[in-house]
Amino acid sequence: MSRFSKTLVAIALAACATGVLADGKFAGVGRAAKPAEIHAWDIDVRPDFKGLRPGSGSVDQGMETWEAKCASCHGSFGESNEVHTPLIGGTTKDDVKTGRVASLAKGDAPQRSAIMKVATVSTLFDYINRAMPLTAPKSLSNDEVYGLVAYLLNLAEVVPSDFVLSDKNIAEVQARMPNRNGMSTDHGMWPGAAASKGGIGNGGKPDVKNSACMSNCKTEVKVGSLLPVYAETAHGNLAEQNRPVGPVRGKDTSGKAPAEVKPAPQSDNAATTKLATDNGCMACHGVANKIVGPGYNEVAARYKGQADAEGRLAAKIKAGGQGVWGSIPMPPQGQLKDDDVRRLVKWILSGAKAQ
Repeated sequence: MSRFSKTLVAIALAACATGVLADGKFAGVGRAAKPAEIHAWDIDVRPDFKGLRPGSGSVDQGMETWEAKCASCHGSFGESNEVHTPLIGGTTKDDVKTGRVASLAKGDAPQRSAIMKVATVSTLFDYINRAMPLTAPKSLSNDEVYGLVAYLLNLAEVVPSDFVLSDKNIAEVQARMPNRNGMSTDHGMWPGAAASKGGIGNGGKPDVKNSACMSNCKTEVKVGSLLPVYAETAHGNLAEQNRPVGPVRGKDTSGKAPAEVKPAPQSDNAATTKLATDNGCMACHGVANKIVGPGYNEVAARYKGQADAEGRLAAKIKAGGQGVWGSIPMPPQGQLKDDDVRRLVKWILSGAKAQ
């Protein structure tokens, strides 16, 4: 859930608590939200640290939590590129001094890590607090989150190894973020008082002073995402630059007329292979080789001859799990319909044939 969504929920709960929504139509239904319930929802942390909960955590404490709950996906030093792109790397001590990541500004970084791009330490704290770990979001204590942020900042050489991060000194750490000057807040889209008055916005002053034009208006408006024609080929053919994962393909900007291709009838195996590909299964599992998780031939061999193999494997796909095939967890595949899960299970146990 995004910060904006959580804020709306908190406002709605507060409105119920104060009786704003009590118009008499639903007398006797529900009750006013308690302050503690509103407090539990309202967990977002702003860049000016409003909403920050009290607590503290050292780099060493963060390292222990990291190894226990985070390293399996992100690597021991935040460098993993097997499941997720690196969190740490690409920043220098000069970046900490200037507040602008030089390689990011020049565009010569071979890969952009999270610490290169993030401008506010509140973003790190807020995201870890509400979304991590992947298998149990919002299960970390305040002190664990402080420790994790301290550990990541130590890996990026922002704070020393004996540092203890807390709600009392987090603003001081913000002044050392490598890309703190990489984001502008001095514009009308950013709320809050002007920086000269201790805020982070421009006081709400509009960025433009144009008057609305109400002549020759379009009768039909279509909302979409597109590049202007003159810019479509600036980086080559977009259709050839996608990762082979997921259902979305880039637009063909080669300028060549696409050849007419008649879809061939699909066998049951081909249709199930497409189902696995469209849902990202093939990104982590090969048919005869391990990628992130085991190859399907290994799965079929392990479940061969077992009672209720189909039911057990289907439950594993729906619920996810960790530890059976290694330390990297498989997230639950709740987006799959039960019929599709059964198709995938039968396909895997029969050899995962493509045709």
